[in-house]
Amino acid sequence: MTRRTDWVDELTPPDASPDGTRDGGPRGRGGRRGRRSAQPPGADEGSSSSSRAEQGESSGDPAERARAICLRLLTGTPRTRKQLADALHKREIPDEVAEEVLSRFEEVGLIDDGAFADAWVESRHHGRGLARRALARELRTKGVDSALIDEAVSQLDSEQEEATARELVARKLRSTRGLDRDKRLRRLAGMLARKGYPEGMALRVVRQALEEEGEDADFLDGDEGADGQY
Repeated sequence: MTRRTDWVDELTPPDASPDGTRDGGPRGRGGRRGRRSAQPPGADEGSSSSSRAEQGESSGDPAERARAICLRLLTGTPRTRKQLADALHKREIPDEVAEEVLSRFEEVGLIDDGAFADAWVESRHHGRGLARRALARELRTKGVDSALIDEAVSQLDSEQEEATARELVARKLRSTRGLDRDKRLRRLAGMLARKGYPEGMALRVVRQALEEEGEDADFLDGDEGADGQY
């Protein structure tokens, strides 16, 4: 049976000091010298790593099983601590064992909710056009701490959000041609609302897009509310 100290040593990166920090500075969100990729270290070890994880999941030692489950779930896909904790709970890993394993994974950088949130915002905003409000909502469902969410979504400012909203409307505008102006408004503004854009910004962007196309958008005057907060 693998001793607890064996797997703790295995989780320590080669360039880490005995206290769990890497050479060149302390770990942790406040001490990071730059954004790290959310890709977990060790994810490129290939099938050998997956095989070891599968073997560990059949171990009689709860700590070894917890470690194997986490390694398997992290292979190729970043996860938050909450997601991993939920997975361990479903596999009936004792809470105290799960807490110890998850804390050790955090110490060596295999779990980093801050990096996860940063990567999520970058990917979902540029890939799906989601606004800060929708991004914050998604991160909350994944168990990310509110302070980390605020820091991650602060990568986007109102100008960037509005620029993305304009791009989304421009791509959708053609498909609404032939509809009456009220339907165009509802469809375009509704699309932005579903992606988390504030009502005031959505109406302003839609009105300007319709005006640029030559549509009479005077009917929108006075309908703009204040931009909401995420």
